[in-house]
Amino acid sequence: MKKIKFGFIAGLIFAIADVIPMFFIDIPDRHLAIIGAFINRFAIGLLIFTTDFNIPKWLSGLLIGILLSLSDAIITKTYGPILGTGAVGGLIIGIIAKYLIKEKE
Repeated sequence: MKKIKFGFIAGLIFAIADVIPMFFIDIPDRHLAIIGAFINRFAIGLLIFTTDFNIPKWLSGLLIGILLSLSDAIITKTYGPILGTGAVGGLIIGIIAKYLIKEKE
């Protein structure tokens, strides 16, 4: 339960932090883009805490962040910002998860 709680919190924080700048840029279908980005970033935070790939958490976070961001990047053809944010956010959440969830690595 602890992993799910921390994953929920991390997902919400990452999603909100990622979506806030989207209110200030001109993008088509803004509401749908914001909803999609929120769900994607929330899933990254939740999955980093709740999955165990038997690799270091920072690497797991990096991989989850990149893999889940890849579909959005391909659809929008905006690779740098989307993959970069997913990778950095996933890495940071992975590092935090390592210290909050005491497991063997």
